[in-house]
Amino acid sequence: MRSFGRRLPMLLVVLSVALIAADRWASPTPLRALGSAVFGSLESVASSATRWPADTGRIERLERENARLRAALLATGRPSGPKKNKHDKGDKSPMDRYRVVPAHAIGFGRDRTVTIDVGSAAGVARDMTVFDSDGLIGRVIQAGPATATVQLITSPSASVGARLAGSREVGVVKGVADHGADGGLIRLSLLNPEASVSPGDHVVTLGSPNLRPYVPDVPIGSVVSVEDASGGPTRTALVRPFARFSALDLVTVVLGSEAL
Repeated sequence: MRSFGRRLPMLLVVLSVALIAADRWASPTPLRALGSAVFGSLESVASSATRWPADTGRIERLERENARLRAALLATGRPSGPKKNKHDKGDKSPMDRYRVVPAHAIGFGRDRTVTIDVGSAAGVARDMTVFDSDGLIGRVIQAGPATATVQLITSPSASVGARLAGSREVGVVKGVADHGADGGLIRLSLLNPEASVSPGDHVVTLGSPNLRPYVPDVPIGSVVSVEDASGGPTRTALVRPFARFSALDLVTVVLGSEAL
């Protein structure tokens, strides 16, 4: 047993090298699924180990309740119109509008991605919204059995439909490639070139059909500066995300809406 324990790290290193080499020459999807199943489980175990001394069951219950309350706050903050009749969906309790699952950030990857410790076994799938108590984190881009990969909204390849929380002007938020100069800011492009936007304005998600990849009205960030684009086709501004991507821990994944 002790001999096996000493050999285990070396076996994991060999397996890692084999997967990397194979991933270079073979179709990536099956290999990523295998990597998620093997290393995702190991990451989850390593992450959970720090929580074992406490009452694990109680912590998990509290985290589920935390995720549910986050969804409730999100739903409560959505603008609501007048009810058409007594059967209108507005009668539904806000906290029952979304099915959610809590998760922990357990690793950071290249291209501004983060690994979370829940996957398809918990109902997580591609193009699901991920947020935390501060604001929008990103969307799921790949889900294995036990873990999932989330693309952060600061990624240059990320694109999020957005609107100004006050005026409801519509636009798109994208990551800034040279994030070093802008300190992790993202760029908002409003479709109306004459739209009024000022530093301090809040930006929220526009929302997607069937709530994927983004549910509506999740806080994204606050405008810090308006760019000079006189005569341009859009109105642009730099936005500082509310989420602290360097300190991610407990996050919430939106699985979908509850049946009404």
